[in-house]
Amino acid sequence: MRRSMLFLPGNTPNMLINGNCLGSDAIIFDLEDAVSPAEKDAARILVRNTLRYMDLRGCETIVRINSIDTPYWQKDLDTVLPQQPNLILLPKTNSAADVLAADAYMTALEEKLGLANNTVGLMPLIETALGVENAFSIATASKRVQALFLGAEDLTADLQCKRTKESREIEYARTRLVVAARAAGVAVYDTPFTDVNDDEGIWVDARVAKALGFTGKASISPRHVDVINQVFSPTQKEIDYAYEVMDAITLAKEQGRGVIALHGKMIDAPIVARAQQTIAAAEALGLRREDV
Repeated sequence: MRRSMLFLPGNTPNMLINGNCLGSDAIIFDLEDAVSPAEKDAARILVRNTLRYMDLRGCETIVRINSIDTPYWQKDLDTVLPQQPNLILLPKTNSAADVLAADAYMTALEEKLGLANNTVGLMPLIETALGVENAFSIATASKRVQALFLGAEDLTADLQCKRTKESREIEYARTRLVVAARAAGVAVYDTPFTDVNDDEGIWVDARVAKALGFTGKASISPRHVDVINQVFSPTQKEIDYAYEVMDAITLAKEQGRGVIALHGKMIDAPIVARAQQTIAAAEALGLRREDV
């Protein structure tokens, strides 16, 4: 289960070698914004060697390559794709055409390497106004797309507005991406909360993202990972209630009843669906029903 994704700059060996003990479900090795043009080649080699030699203890591996309007992205893929990271994070994805360009190059590389098609997934990073408006077509452009990811810093610059902790300026983009991703049947991830010293702010921001329907949230600081994991994990109360719902449904079927209530509330299809989602998440995390 991918709740948290932690960015690690691709040119910082001391951070890369410690990435497996920082608590995140996934690590994003960053070859784009965190790396200056003069360090791109060295960062590729560092990330390649980390993927090749490090025991990442079950963490998913994601590589943010450079955008397809730069001269770097193909070299990025040439270097890291043979190590089979779980996902490629494609920055500044504006349209389905961007996805298809990356997909075509990845497909050719996989064939050259003798890998099955779509061995490595794709996660478009939506961080422009055009990308937000094209979110559904981006999400459905290729079977390789497994998730959408909102990048608010570049987006607000493109929108010509101020980035604030309250995040009112990205409300539309957040909801647009969630709807597009759910309609396409893929996961969706929220932008990092960038004030690494605001311990209360990350709680608030993560809870808002969870309430909107995001699958999880990215972070630029290990300090935020535990909060994100907690927010995007079902609570024991939620787990217990989900099992109660399923028990009630089972009992109703056994008794031939078409209508069932639990704690004075009718149990309908949406409640059952949410209960099933909660149980699936709990099982993925190894969490169990509380013994009574």
